[in-house]
Amino acid sequence: MQKRKLGNSGLEVSALGLGCMTMTGGYGARVNRPEMIAVIRGAFERGVTFFDTAQIYGPYANEELVGEAVAPFRGRVVIATKFGFKYEFDNGVPRSAGVDSRPATIKTSVEGSLRRLGMETIDLLYQHRVDPAVPIEEVAGAVRELIQAGKVRHFGMSEAAAQTIRRAHAVQPLTAVQSEYSLWWKRPEAEVLPLLEELGIGFVPYSPLGKGFLTGTITPQTQFGESDLRSRIPRFAPEAIENNLALVRLLTAMAERKQATPAQIALAWLLAQKPWIVPIPGTTRLARVEENIGAAAIALTAGELGEINSAAARITVQGERYPEQLEKMTYL
Repeated sequence: MQKRKLGNSGLEVSALGLGCMTMTGGYGARVNRPEMIAVIRGAFERGVTFFDTAQIYGPYANEELVGEAVAPFRGRVVIATKFGFKYEFDNGVPRSAGVDSRPATIKTSVEGSLRRLGMETIDLLYQHRVDPAVPIEEVAGAVRELIQAGKVRHFGMSEAAAQTIRRAHAVQPLTAVQSEYSLWWKRPEAEVLPLLEELGIGFVPYSPLGKGFLTGTITPQTQFGESDLRSRIPRFAPEAIENNLALVRLLTAMAERKQATPAQIALAWLLAQKPWIVPIPGTTRLARVEENIGAAAIALTAGELGEINSAAARITVQGERYPEQLEKMTYL
């Protein structure tokens, strides 16, 4: 597996990471814990050294899973987690109750993450979503104190607007920004990516395969269960899927030429955008991990990239990427 550095920080990770969110739900019913541990360990054996989790995944269960899975090789991987949500308890079960990035909350929540992950220091700590009630300078200052205390190594933000990133970076330099980015969601190109290049910050695209859509395995007939986030996303309504399959056909055509899969072309396209971009496709299957890793070996020529970009520009993606209430929490 090739390695990449996230911006100017010197933090080196595998060119493709592994997003672990769906290993404790998100796209359906909870999956088998021993099997998910095996997937994480299998990914490491195949060269993946960058694993992404968050307090809200579960909540908490995902950090516990990742902590157990990486225990045999913890010092040889980079673990990223996130803070920024408050929780209410329903019969003892924690449920998200909105954003909360007050400095005291950050420090308390980091102690919990360290315990669940079985770590003394978090490698990369993201603010999961911007909290409009807390000045970003206070958030960055709290993380700076955690770094000085040896509890965090690197600071990141997720789904933040360019001006907010700049303000945070002035207080505590950011190592990475994580936001959705793929051929069917290119908003970061407008303001975020140019700023990251200017400031020397790495970029970590989540949902680089469009929540599974760009793999070519989803059709208008696909049924999503009630517990599957995609059942509430307008972009996955049958009529939207029918329209958006034009992107899959584009990827499939290039995949046939390159003896690859649509998913591999989608990831190779991302990797070709900047050398400091590290996608984190998520999966619950080791076979998919192996397929995704294969994308790092695919070299798209300038001509092929031009073909993809030109064809994609003629496709209007139908449907919002999130339900309205979730989209309101982004790019603040």
